[in-house]
Amino acid sequence: MEAIDPSGIEQILQYEFNDKNLLQEALRHSSFVNELGEPQLRDNERLEFLGDAVLNLIVGHILMRCYPDLKEGDLSRSRANLVNESQLAKMARSFNLGLYIQLGKGEIQTHGRDKNSILADTFEALMAAIYLDGGFDAAFQIIETNFQPLIEYLHSTANNHDYKSQLQEKVQIEHGSMPDYSIVREDGPDHDKTFWVALKVLNIETQGSGKSKKTAEQDAARLALEILNKES
Repeated sequence: MEAIDPSGIEQILQYEFNDKNLLQEALRHSSFVNELGEPQLRDNERLEFLGDAVLNLIVGHILMRCYPDLKEGDLSRSRANLVNESQLAKMARSFNLGLYIQLGKGEIQTHGRDKNSILADTFEALMAAIYLDGGFDAAFQIIETNFQPLIEYLHSTANNHDYKSQLQEKVQIEHGSMPDYSIVREDGPDHDKTFWVALKVLNIETQGSGKSKKTAEQDAARLALEILNKES
């Protein structure tokens, strides 16, 4: 199936591009450009690079504004839970973004329109295109509109960041298994130690770090949850 008219994305986002070339570039996957063999045609990888920075900046800005008491580590974890391949792919699916991506025949045959990596990368490229076309305020408004409900949901369901409980509940209910935590390293003087904890559960192994054993365990559990959610 060929990609459909990209103006549909403008209607979904309620943003009209001044430079339609930027929109088209954001939706142009490298497989399409490679198969077409036109050297002057640019794929969306450069925009993807910029879009990653735009998303991290704006989502970080929103988190700091909404949660003024959150410490740097919690802000970083919250942003990582929002700006990752799995979450961005979900956001892209909510826009039916896959329908608009220009793909090569090989990627079309292997269901590229529904691959998390392609959807997330294209979403990043699209945010960069809006930033370049309409400036910071335009990008901020669209990202805030779409991420604010997700930010509020994440903090209402896991405001204390109890990733250990979430992980234990998930693996017990779905797999009848229990996570195993062990301290693998301690760095620094007694008054300022950093702990490293290894976690094993199912076929997953992660390592977390923190200024206390509990914090390191939470970090390891967070990483394991991200892997489990990506696999599911």
